[in-house]
Amino acid sequence: MRPGSALRGLLPGRDDYAALRTSWRTDLLAGVTVGVVALPLALAFGVSSGAGAAAGLVTAIVAGVVAAVLGGSHVQVSGPTGAMVVVLAPIVATHGTPAVAVVCLLAGALVVAAGVLRLGRLVGMVPWPVIEGFTLGIAVIILLQQVPAAVGVPAAGHDANAAVAAVQALGETTARDALWSVGVVAVVVAVMLLAPRVHRAVPGSLVAIALVTVVTAVAHLPVATIGALPAGLPAPAWPDVDLTTLAQLGGPAVTVAALAAIESLLSARVAASHSDTGPYDADRELVGQGLASVASGLFGGMPATGAIARTAVNVSSGARTRVAAVVHACVLLVVVGSLGGVVAHVPLAGLAGVLMVTAVRMVSVRGVRLVVRSTRAAAALFTLTALITISVDLVYAVGIGIAVAAALSLRTMVRAAGVHREELPGPRAAGDERIALFRVEGALFFAAAERVLDRVASIEGVSVVVLRLSQVQILDATGAQVLGELVTGLHRRGIAVLIKGIQPDHLGLARRVGALEALGDDHLFAGLDDAVAHARAIAAPAARPAATVGSPTA
Repeated sequence: MRPGSALRGLLPGRDDYAALRTSWRTDLLAGVTVGVVALPLALAFGVSSGAGAAAGLVTAIVAGVVAAVLGGSHVQVSGPTGAMVVVLAPIVATHGTPAVAVVCLLAGALVVAAGVLRLGRLVGMVPWPVIEGFTLGIAVIILLQQVPAAVGVPAAGHDANAAVAAVQALGETTARDALWSVGVVAVVVAVMLLAPRVHRAVPGSLVAIALVTVVTAVAHLPVATIGALPAGLPAPAWPDVDLTTLAQLGGPAVTVAALAAIESLLSARVAASHSDTGPYDADRELVGQGLASVASGLFGGMPATGAIARTAVNVSSGARTRVAAVVHACVLLVVVGSLGGVVAHVPLAGLAGVLMVTAVRMVSVRGVRLVVRSTRAAAALFTLTALITISVDLVYAVGIGIAVAAALSLRTMVRAAGVHREELPGPRAAGDERIALFRVEGALFFAAAERVLDRVASIEGVSVVVLRLSQVQILDATGAQVLGELVTGLHRRGIAVLIKGIQPDHLGLARRVGALEALGDDHLFAGLDDAVAHARAIAAPAARPAATVGSPTA
């Protein structure tokens, strides 16, 4: 593919809106529905991250539009997410709010580069137990992050670790502060749990936030609120960046970029599997999400990712094109422009309640049960990923999870590789006791080849070894080299080696590394009967001088 055509494949086109003529009504309705659902979440994620409610709204609006237009999914909805809050909160606590814009630009650029380099499909390397593990870990961290607001204690000044900060907040609260704040949380949780029972279309989180906002404002309850919001979108501005800042924020930006890429692609994959709007383009999705984070940072927002929950609402509401996600952003823009004064009175404890319910709903009990019941290795991998996510870092957890999964898979492949001595087919003939027939199966690669072939190399009291290689699925350069050493070693001991059924691509590799130099083509056989007949001709005392007969194959 030419570079020009490859680049054009990452850009928007008319095909993105091919279904709009027939779907614009459902797209419009879906966009309004998602906007209503996204409003309290955008506020809550902004506050919980430390960047502020306005940053959450800006991210949902600006990144929502950019990712919808430039991304690789027709129905993905992007904005601030719980997973990003988990990563961003420690960055804000350590480097301050101004660092958010710089991280947005750096992380966005990295995600764009990943898309241009066609790395989108690498998300398929993340194993299922790792995905379930870090999802559980994220949910626990989000839940812990809400404890300060839930008990009426300002989150600022606490440890960056969510568990430690939660314990600190519980130690600092007073019965009076905790009473009102916990009451607000309880009301929000109750409304969100009961709303779906009234009707599936009722936006429980929005109703809950509206209710506690009115009650706390009318009753003048002593609870902290969001505070004043800007009347509209701020003007774009380039953050102050110097080499020292870049050095300090380079590592956090890589973490944010990795999370943005993983979560966005997972969300897009889930959306594609639950809708009939066509497949998603993983590389274009990375480019769109990266540019969305860059744009969000310029307008004072947070790094953005695809939001699985909002995307699911979009799909279930009948969205067919990107217009739905754009409408969702427009709904939020109207709220910022006309209802900022009302939103300012939303209690922080109410948003904490919304995120607590959201965190619990993130975890699929069925998915966890299936992982734990599948295999011991999967259960261990799931548990390890969850614990590292909670105690250390999400991206470290994913990286370690993938590494452990690779090691477990390697161990499985090693165990599957083996060699078995078999009886010769057909009636027994003179000299058969001097023939050893081995069936080699599995993978002959760097981790298993020497162990597997050592049994053949240690054979005694025979003059011919027949190797059945038709059931070898994998042969790498190391395996071919060990096979060559085996053949050479047996020849030095006066033992003839015949190879049956080696696959054509394996044969080519074996010849390239010189593994078959000690053999002639007359020692390679396609059929077992021909190989055994040739072996008997060699092993039978009377036939030894005529050991060149046989039915070779390439």
